[in-house]
Amino acid sequence: MKHLSLVVALTLLASMPLMAAEDAAPEIRVSDVEHTVLKIGLAPGVSADAAGEAMLSKAVELNMRLVAHLNVGQEVGNRGIESMRLEIFQFCNPEDAVKMARFNTIFAAYMPCSIALVEDNDGRIWLQMLNLDMLISAYDLPPELQALALGINGQMLDIITAGATGEF
Repeated sequence: MKHLSLVVALTLLASMPLMAAEDAAPEIRVSDVEHTVLKIGLAPGVSADAAGEAMLSKAVELNMRLVAHLNVGQEVGNRGIESMRLEIFQFCNPEDAVKMARFNTIFAAYMPCSIALVEDNDGRIWLQMLNLDMLISAYDLPPELQALALGINGQMLDIITAGATGEF
């Protein structure tokens, strides 16, 4: 996967118009996407349905609102296309969202917080979400927003853990 990203970056660079010698070449950075995602498998005996129910229950307990749920696999299956299990759960606390977006609108692009329930090619179910630690540490937030972001991260970790263990 790393090599594919490098190939894409180099292809883009090669396809750019030739520049005069005095023009600076564009900066290209290749990142490993694996570090941006937290991925956790379901504990033995926990079904995908139980994981989803546990996440929804934990979200209610934490005052995190389910703002969207898309059963992608079922939607595609309804169209006659074979698919694996794939569901996207999106959670948000509207008051916290406004506070973060008021500080910097860039944070709106990360909202709502999503957890994907996805079946891999071997039939194993995984829960995956954005690695919020990475995002939080990448930005210098004022102390009150740092605490808010850490709290949201903790809530999302509680939700994904409830799903993975089937306990809430």
